[in-house]
Amino acid sequence: MSLAPAHAAGNQANAPISECREASASDSDFPNSLVVNLNVDSEGLVAAWYDGATDRYRHGVLGDEIEASELHVISNHDGEQCAQRVVLAENEVFEDLAPRLVDMDGDNELDVVAVVSDNQLGAKLAVFGQTEDRRSLELKSATPNIGTVYRWLAPIGTGDFNGDGLMDVAFVDRPHLARVLRVYSYSKEAGLFELASATGFTNHRIGEDFISSGIRACDGRMEIVTVDPRWERILATTLTDKELTTKDVGAFDGIDSIKAALECGS
Repeated sequence: MSLAPAHAAGNQANAPISECREASASDSDFPNSLVVNLNVDSEGLVAAWYDGATDRYRHGVLGDEIEASELHVISNHDGEQCAQRVVLAENEVFEDLAPRLVDMDGDNELDVVAVVSDNQLGAKLAVFGQTEDRRSLELKSATPNIGTVYRWLAPIGTGDFNGDGLMDVAFVDRPHLARVLRVYSYSKEAGLFELASATGFTNHRIGEDFISSGIRACDGRMEIVTVDPRWERILATTLTDKELTTKDVGAFDGIDSIKAALECGS
């Protein structure tokens, strides 16, 4: 997409803008990034999207060199609807396709899971949520940055993969290079902490504006669906305690084969 004019910056970098205000994803630089909680009458976050197009991080891993610098949300609290946002510092962007609305800490209100990349340290997975007064957003926890500029991670999905009552999130660390599947768990006390990892997985090819993976529940067991490094086979991985076990579930033949696998067709 083309780069939109710079947005006026009246707040400090990384500072939440807390006042209730008018906002619409249709006016965003990234309208297709909108995600909505189907239960729109619920308390807490009900929608999220990216905005603030910038070319200050010219990686282009998702097909172009335009990334987002702002995260916007709509929240419901006590009958009042508020629009809030976080504006990243000049050294960061949201190197992502869309935010993810997930209740990470089990408080029955949604948080936002997003990919944030730093112009020196590369990508990290971040969890944003509302402050205790519910008037603004804050960074609640994040994985360590990969450590080098232009190194990225591709999210797969979330769920309680090992049945311990905590929400987990899976992603591929450097899907074009290291190809490491990592699973992090989240608790209110510790934030994000790594549970397990294994090499030999990917879910993205440079320049594609989609991610070839997801989470499925077949036969009552949650499985992390990815692709092997040669892009020939679809892999399904389960987590037991802190151990990953992987099986081959069929041939990879484009994104439709991933969709079929996610519907338990493989």
